[in-house]
Amino acid sequence: MIGRIRGVLIEKAPGHALVECSGLGYEVDIPYTTFFHLPETGQEVTLHTHFAVREDAQSLYGFASRLDRNLFRLLIKVNGVGPKLAVGILSGLDAQQFIRCVEARDVSALVKLPGVGKKTAERLLIDMADRIGQLEGQFTPTVPGSAAPGGSTTAPQASHDARDEAEAALIALGYKPQEAAKAISKVAEPDMTSEALIRLALRNMIPAG
Repeated sequence: MIGRIRGVLIEKAPGHALVECSGLGYEVDIPYTTFFHLPETGQEVTLHTHFAVREDAQSLYGFASRLDRNLFRLLIKVNGVGPKLAVGILSGLDAQQFIRCVEARDVSALVKLPGVGKKTAERLLIDMADRIGQLEGQFTPTVPGSAAPGGSTTAPQASHDARDEAEAALIALGYKPQEAAKAISKVAEPDMTSEALIRLALRNMIPAG
């Protein structure tokens, strides 16, 4: 089991990171909440990891915190929730936000996540209610994010490249093209990076409970 890697961040993109450790490059699948915490390429990074082996693939999943990694491990034990869906859940909600949803039995927040229907959301609330106790003592204070967008009535345009990249990232996460385009348009401002667009779009689409 590969539980943690520390090395130089060679590449990063929404959903993906390449980390070089002792001359080896590890391709790591990451949720968007982890992507937003990555340093610039060329800098050192530490990821808490889960190594999954199937008959047709071997995958390494990485997370910014041990809490996110441990929640991922609990999620994939839920019937019908595989690694891909678990990463999708943690792309829209970090661990502490997800736990708040479970404690509040907030089905409406969970069904906004791509790939999570009402039945899956209800199953998550039931199954995870008993399991989140295993995470006791692992909580850390939530890092305050940047302020939510101010709701300008004439949202200026970000660069087309950044908008296209952000929309493609949301579509890859499972949102429909129309949903992705609408979400990006709502938050777009001049000179915003694709990373900032994705972050704010997700925050609007799946507000914290």
